[in-house]
Amino acid sequence: MTPDPAPPAGGPGPRARRRDRHGRGMRGPVAPPQVPLSVSRAELFIDLVNDSAQRLERRWPQLASVEFGVLDVPGDPALPISLADEDGVPLGTLLSGSRNGLPDRIVVYRRPVEIRAKGRDERAQLVHEIIVEQVAELLGLAPESVDPQYGQD
Repeated sequence: MTPDPAPPAGGPGPRARRRDRHGRGMRGPVAPPQVPLSVSRAELFIDLVNDSAQRLERRWPQLASVEFGVLDVPGDPALPISLADEDGVPLGTLLSGSRNGLPDRIVVYRRPVEIRAKGRDERAQLVHEIIVEQVAELLGLAPESVDPQYGQD
C-alpha cells in the first residue's frame, strides 16, 4: 500500500481551508454583487429618482429631454431654490437650460430627503412628490394635473 501523494508545492491540498488569522473573520465580500445587500444607499436613492422619472415620462413624453439627477446636499448658493421644506432647506430644484442651450435638469438632494423620510416607502413617496412638483413647475401646470395621485397618502 502506497501513501497518498503529497500536495504540490506552493498550493494547499484538496481539503484546504482558509485560515482565520487574528480572529478577524472571513475575508472577502459578504454577499455577491447582484444581492441587494451590496447596493449603497446612494444607489438606492438614484433608483427611486429614476423610477419616478420613468413613471412620469410615460405620461408626459416631452420629459424625455429633461435630465434627472441627484446631489447629496445643496451646495451652490447660485442655484435657484424652488422647492424647500419649512426650514428653508431645499429638497430639489429645477435648472432651466433653455438660456444656455442645455437640457432642463431636475435635481433632488439626497441627504435632506433621507433625513425627512423614516423608511423606504416614505422616501419613495417624498422623492416622487418632489419630482412631480418640479415637473409641474417646468410644464406650467398644477402638480395634480401632472400626476393625479399627487398628495394622496
